[in-house]
Parts: sequence; C-alpha cells; structure tokens
Amino acid sequence: MNNKTLGSIGEAIAEAYLKKHGYKILERNYRLKIGEIDLIAEKDNGISFIEVKSRSSKKFGTAKEAVNFQKQFKIRKVAEYYLMKAKKEYFYVNFDVIECYSNDEIEHIKNCF
Repeated sequence: MNNKTLGSIGEAIAEAYLKKHGYKILERNYRLKIGEIDLIAEKDNGISFIEVKSRSSKKFGTAKEAVNFQKQFKIRKVAEYYLMKAKKEYFYVNFDVIECYSNDEIEHIKNCF
C-alpha cells in the first residue's frame, strides 16, 4: 500500500473515531498556500486542529514523531487564519495528533503542541 492510500485510510479512521467521541467535523484537508490541516473539529465549545499520521508499524518510530517543529509552525499559522475568519469564538483551542497504525491501533494525543 502506498503512503497516499495509507494516509487517506488513516484520515477516514480518525474522522470516524472523532465522531464516535462526540466531535463535529468542521473541515477536512483545510489548505492554504503555507500549509494544510487534516481535520478541524469542534467539541464542547472548543476547536481542535488535528494532524493525522498513519503508519504501517512503529518499526521506524511513532507517527507523532513526524510532526516536527516546522510542521507544527505551519499548522499554527493555518489555524490562526482559520480562527480569524471563523464566525464563532471558541472557549479553547487544541492542537492534536491522531496516530493510526495498520494493526487498528489509534492514539489521540490531545493538545500536544
């Protein structure tokens, strides 16, 4: 399976996971020239900007380790723009990572950066 397919499957799994846990999906693959946010979701008057990382295994490290400082910076910049344009104010803002592995393991790391 190629990386693009694995990534698409991971995003679908992450979206289903979030819905199951009471999140409302606001955006999928929200893109600006400077970067992209995989999922933007709302829950309990808060908003979460979520990076989804999919891997076939942990053999070469965990998925969250791929969310380096540069990626975090881009996600924050895109989130700033999104919040500036939003028609709603939120009580809290989270930056989360959801790791999806091919063995059906999912880890939701909330407010991790």
